[in-house]
Amino acid sequence: MKHYVMIIDLDRCVGCHACAIACKAEWEVPEDQGRNWVRRLGPSQTPFGLAATYYPGLCNHCDRPACVEVCPADPILQTFTDLETGKSVRLEVAATWKDPFNGTVQIDKERCLGCGACADACPYGARYVNEEGEEPKADKCTFCVERLAVGLQPACVQTCLAGARIFGDANDPRSEVAAYIKKGAIRLESPAVKIGPNVRYFGKKRDLHLLTSTCTPTAMPEANVRRRMFASLWKTAEKALCL
Repeated sequence: MKHYVMIIDLDRCVGCHACAIACKAEWEVPEDQGRNWVRRLGPSQTPFGLAATYYPGLCNHCDRPACVEVCPADPILQTFTDLETGKSVRLEVAATWKDPFNGTVQIDKERCLGCGACADACPYGARYVNEEGEEPKADKCTFCVERLAVGLQPACVQTCLAGARIFGDANDPRSEVAAYIKKGAIRLESPAVKIGPNVRYFGKKRDLHLLTSTCTPTAMPEANVRRRMFASLWKTAEKALCL
């Protein structure tokens, strides 16, 4: 079983935004939205000296994703299959779920209600509601699972000019991501937000201090009750129209 992880090496990142542009081009992301981003930090003083770095962010495909819990779509039984071993399991999932064989968090666009409850629940602000098209739908980074299925790297990783994005299976001790984790690549977690993000950062102490002190979420968002209530009413209305 795989456990996909992305490492961001801050020592290599030059803030060129090629990763964000590649993602928009690959997945037709609206101009005013993003599945990933690059934000400039500093220059600022830290206990380790003057720091200036970047915050490349995206969906963290968390171990305990808050977005999955709040999805109000009716759950269905879905079959998941490991492409390598052929092993299958059936799980009851809503319109967003965590894949049992690779750890990624995905969205079923056909069943998504577009209510935005999942976007509200994410402490990293990594989801948005795409208003383009016939109906609004939640969207975010998928770790490019469609590309992985045909042997390609995520679009942002393939495009990174400096090699600052490293992607792979943390369960493989020979992988580059496993080596980075062993060297101390960190998660952006706080005492109040410990949901196991699977995007990790590596770099100089001063840059990591600037990153963690300015970009680590310090509280879990409160569930947007009005959004979930609207979604529930919408589902009820849809069922009534189908009868």
